Amino acid sequence: MTSPDETTRIPDVVRDASGERLAAARAIGPGAPVLAFDVGGTDIKSALFDADGRALGLRRTPTPTADGDRTEALIARLGVLAGELRAAHPDVTPRAAGLVVPGIVDAEAGLGVFASNLGWTNAPLRELAAAELGLPVAFDHDVRAASWAEHVLGGARAYENSVVLVIGTGIAGALLVGGRPYTAGGYAGEIGHSPIADGPVCACGARGCLEAVASAGAIARRYRDATGVTPDGAKDVIARAAAGDPIAADIWDSALDALTLSLAQLTAVVAPEAVVIGGGLSRAGGALFDELRTRLAARLSFHRIPDLVPAELSGNAGILGAALRAREVA
Repeated sequence: MTSPDETTRIPDVVRDASGERLAAARAIGPGAPVLAFDVGGTDIKSALFDADGRALGLRRTPTPTADGDRTEALIARLGVLAGELRAAHPDVTPRAAGLVVPGIVDAEAGLGVFASNLGWTNAPLRELAAAELGLPVAFDHDVRAASWAEHVLGGARAYENSVVLVIGTGIAGALLVGGRPYTAGGYAGEIGHSPIADGPVCACGARGCLEAVASAGAIARRYRDATGVTPDGAKDVIARAAAGDPIAADIWDSALDALTLSLAQLTAVVAPEAVVIGGGLSRAGGALFDELRTRLAARLSFHRIPDLVPAELSGNAGILGAALRAREVA
């Protein structure tokens, strides 16, 4: 493992892409001390959880850049972060680590099957991380781990069958069936890439993906393309819609319709008891939740309409999920 003395301290990311500051993480309860890493395309959250379940040294740092496959650079970075955490808290000895990443993930095989923004294909991330950290490593998809944390600690804890939907720059999802994640080899839960129209073309290459219409990133981008004005994110577009801007209103209305259609499909096929919504767009409050409840009820008939509830763990759900998973292999 790389020593923290071998490199200068990695800078912290004060605010994420949506402008949010890093919040304190909820405690996960007593258990084995573990390291936890939540890797994203632009930043990594890292922490050492002690025997009481408190997150020590929680940080958000940049994801290392590299041409093409970033696997080697990422694993080296995890070693540095782990070394810094251990040096800062010498009285806490981790017994395992949790690593969660985006993209298509085969958790059982320990593979990062595909991640376009990180450049890997079938990368043996669990094996490489275990060798770098000198610990057993629990490996999972970031949103699936976040959904597990919401199930254990947050908004989904009252439901055995639920969908966790994270609406931010993109849209990601995870399914909990009978209180357990449904993974289908890592391919389940790609709600953001379920088709809801014939267009526009999504960054994934498909046409009419939900993410291309209704993500926070898409809402802001569509407004900019339509008006030439760059809004201050999706929240600005929603505020403009409420103030009477017809273009903003049309974009927000179409996003709500797309989300309603996707939720209606999930309701008909999976029949979740609840849809737990997190990510930056969830902070729209009633403008999102009240509208979706009304539109979903109007669209469906005999179906059991799921509760629509806000996620409780905010941006820390992924790292809390990583820590919970790590304790399973400690």
